[in-house]
Amino acid sequence: MCLVDLLASARSIKPEWRPHVILGGEGPLEDELKRLDVPCEVLTLPSNVARLGDAGFVGRSRVDKLVGLGVGGFLATSGTLAYRWRLARRLKALDPDLVHSNGMKAHVLGAWATRKGLPMVWWIHDYLGSRPAMAKLLRMSRRSRLSAVGVSQSVAEDAAKVLGPRVPVRAIHNRIDLERFKPGVGFGDDLDRMGKSEPAAPGVVRVGLVATFAVWKGHRVFLEAAALIPRERSVRFYIIGGPIYKTGGSQVGYEELRTLAAELGIGDRVVMTGHTPRPERAIGAMDVVVHASTRPEPFGRVVVEGMACGRAVVAMRDGGTAELFEEGRTALGCEPNNPVALASAIDRLILDADLRESLGREGRKAAVDRFDRTRLADEWAVVYDAARVERKGLSR
Repeated sequence: MCLVDLLASARSIKPEWRPHVILGGEGPLEDELKRLDVPCEVLTLPSNVARLGDAGFVGRSRVDKLVGLGVGGFLATSGTLAYRWRLARRLKALDPDLVHSNGMKAHVLGAWATRKGLPMVWWIHDYLGSRPAMAKLLRMSRRSRLSAVGVSQSVAEDAAKVLGPRVPVRAIHNRIDLERFKPGVGFGDDLDRMGKSEPAAPGVVRVGLVATFAVWKGHRVFLEAAALIPRERSVRFYIIGGPIYKTGGSQVGYEELRTLAAELGIGDRVVMTGHTPRPERAIGAMDVVVHASTRPEPFGRVVVEGMACGRAVVAMRDGGTAELFEEGRTALGCEPNNPVALASAIDRLILDADLRESLGREGRKAAVDRFDRTRLADEWAVVYDAARVERKGLSR
């Protein structure tokens, strides 16, 4: 979605750019790119390479993680080398002025496949410091004329520490489509239907967690907080999203969450909708949008989307997310990984319709002022221009 926003902005204000996207697998991104009339192709990443990553070793010791990734890396070596050769051949044929990679494996493989002297920009969407094996691999993959962009100041500072002074790093916040994410786009009955539930009764407050099923997105904390909300409250809780990752051990499953909801005694109050291609309709249908990540969020896209839709938002007060809202005015902040604190914030909003309305109104204003994607290409133009200029023998 971040890539689509950048390309949409470029199509609008940088028509001279000629992007060409190489995808590691088939999926909905292809259709989005076609709608933007952006040429794309699929160069399928081998499955053993696609599954490899730090997330598969969550909770393991540093030694176990590095050993496990080393074994997996060894098993994936032949596929990696073959893919690198295919990617290098395609890049040579395309003959770009600059290579922009979007994702950890893409950074590494792109650096290996990009010819010497060609500028390259890594778009960093995660904290490298929390991924020791990948951080080491990225350091080993540094090359001349490499720069990086973090999706928040927090991510950029972390990346600069990991990558060192040889790689210039700057921050550019993600932006969103404010014509897509806006007040009045939500349809709650659609969510109930997707979750195979009866329509919510009039006056029911809808509280939703909209997220991928990554293990750190806070689904457990959200359900534990929901269980602390008094039964007499007129409220229904929604889990919107589904599993999308291929990396082993990186996500929770539907049955795991259904079982937890039942054990907490709130199975009758929780609706699980699965993935929706129209997240703006899901977010717009909520009265309260919850961001519950259990580790620092690199950016926190759903926070901005909730604000843009004029919804009341509860967001974790750390990482890149802390850069996105003003406490008590555009969203309510919350201590991470604390079901009691989250339940308190949610219950406050359930009981106070005026506060929900105020947060939604001010959140929309902030989104328009700070997160309009139409300005995104201008900011990236500065990055691309700098990447293509060398001064005093140092690659920029």
